[in-house]
Amino acid sequence: MTEKTLALIRSMRPEQWLKNGFVLAPIVFSGLVHDPVAWARSLAAVAAFCAASSAVYLINDVIDREADRSHPIKKNRAIASGEVSVATALAVAVMLTAAAIAIAVWLGGWFPAVVVAYVALVLLYSAVLKRAVFLDVLVVAAGFVLRVVGGAVAIDVPVSHWILLVAYLLALYLALGKRRSELALLGDEAGNHRVVLGHYTLPMVDQAISVVLGATVLAYALYTVAPDTVAKVGSEGLLATVPIVLYGLFRYLYLLHKHELGGSPTRVLLTDRPLLICVVIWLAVAAVVINASH
Repeated sequence: MTEKTLALIRSMRPEQWLKNGFVLAPIVFSGLVHDPVAWARSLAAVAAFCAASSAVYLINDVIDREADRSHPIKKNRAIASGEVSVATALAVAVMLTAAAIAIAVWLGGWFPAVVVAYVALVLLYSAVLKRAVFLDVLVVAAGFVLRVVGGAVAIDVPVSHWILLVAYLLALYLALGKRRSELALLGDEAGNHRVVLGHYTLPMVDQAISVVLGATVLAYALYTVAPDTVAKVGSEGLLATVPIVLYGLFRYLYLLHKHELGGSPTRVLLTDRPLLICVVIWLAVAAVVINASH
């Protein structure tokens, strides 16, 4: 594999595909975890979002290539450094978009509309909305909600409003953490790299993170004891996972403040062992609770 091919693959951000795990939330909490057909459709939905997200990453890097060249880390991105040409990046983005749409059409129903809405939202963000203070992170979080909705329509199950709210708040928490990391890294030059960062301050972002952190914990706790959740799970056993979620959120907050991590939440999850163990324990406990009731 050539250096240019590897650079192109890096530009597609395969490490960010972890975010598309949100697509699997509906099958995990719908009682269809033992249905192979549902899993096949859910994994196809994940593939569609991986292709679509990689396409918009390439397009975003093309749009941001000048600004990225002034960033201490992003200047090394393949498109900003010139390792991958604009023409190549756009051509691959078109192919990935076509692949995402093809999978979406195969899945049928409302799934194609959800994928198109996701691509449109991210492109609108890249072109305009990323310059609007707070609206930028709200839009990023909306993309995660569309992933959950996509996972639900792919297997034709209703999705809990609580799940959508938790997904939105969790994504907003991570997006604000990323803004904080950028501010801490770039300092007074933050506004020169990304216009919207000039409107943020660390105290402002820290206050917003505190508000969203509390709302996320409350929403998740209420979700675990909501009547429709209890009906699907068969008990209030998911309430036992609340302390695990709390630890995960606090661990991420610790990494933000003490180690100035958070610029890439997916990289933090993959490299921080306590946080990774926390996610594994949450999955294990949730699986035990759900399977014990079915």
